[in-house]
Amino acid sequence: MSKALKKGAKAPAFTLDTGDGAIRLKDLSGDYLVLYFYPKDDTPGCTTEAMDFTKLSAKFAKAGAKIVGVSKDSLESHDKFSAKHKLKITLASDPDGKTIEAYGAWGEKTLYGRKFMGIIRSTVLIGPDGTIRELWPKVSVKGHAEAVLDAVQNAAN
Repeated sequence: MSKALKKGAKAPAFTLDTGDGAIRLKDLSGDYLVLYFYPKDDTPGCTTEAMDFTKLSAKFAKAGAKIVGVSKDSLESHDKFSAKHKLKITLASDPDGKTIEAYGAWGEKTLYGRKFMGIIRSTVLIGPDGTIRELWPKVSVKGHAEAVLDAVQNAAN
């Protein structure tokens, strides 16, 4: 995550496309927002993460939190991914990567010794007032959705 992102700081504004139209940070104020960044639709880790958030989506809603997954994939790709896995979370497309970069989720990655630029799996919890409440800069998928739910529930109390 970018060094510019700090707990307690104002979250960067964004406008992202979803299958239900554009969403903006300011439109989501008043609720907690789990904004998670992932590399690619329908890949093993990304599918597990999306399904884990989906399984817990009712508990997130009860705690007053919305969940939005963000990648550079197209809306068509998101729609297919969501339908295939019966996802109950919002997926947003950021094809130019402006929001991904603003949230520090774009950077150098290494796979099999090859370095390349890509989306760093990360999550930001934004409070109802638009401030950053928690940061997960390098996510390991297993148990992540549960850890985020715990943070939301603790912040809401």
